[in-house]
Amino acid sequence: MNLQLMNILLALAWAAVTGSFTLANLIFGFVLGALVMYFIREQVGSLGYFRRLWRIGTLMLVFLRELLFSAWRVAALVLTPRLDVQPGIFAYPLRVRSDMQITLLANMITLTPGTLSVDISEDHSTLWVHALDCSDPEATRQDIARMFERRIMEAFE
Repeated sequence: MNLQLMNILLALAWAAVTGSFTLANLIFGFVLGALVMYFIREQVGSLGYFRRLWRIGTLMLVFLRELLFSAWRVAALVLTPRLDVQPGIFAYPLRVRSDMQITLLANMITLTPGTLSVDISEDHSTLWVHALDCSDPEATRQDIARMFERRIMEAFE
């Protein structure tokens, strides 16, 4: 059985046993199910599952941190008396290949203040990104690769 599905079923079983289907109780049931699966990881072969959960959690935390820092930078930029920005569009060469990974990367870029995913090439090798300040597109490319794309590839390999 798929380990993610097993964890979800354990969370639903927890909610059914406790009689409370609130979001907090379902999350607690999911964490409790993951903990149970961790204790029997050798029997169910779930070592990779926990590595993936850790990587997905890390990706979420990195995204939240980048979201806060980007919002702070954009707010500071907008509130300065002299708006000194060079908006522009640049090409970002993609290393991720699956549609899910490309969609996740494009959404993370779009949700981060100051950047917007505009288009993707027909062969899915290039993502076009609009940046509020495109004075150094190479640095922005490296930030996207280091912060998001690498972690997406690690979490969903």
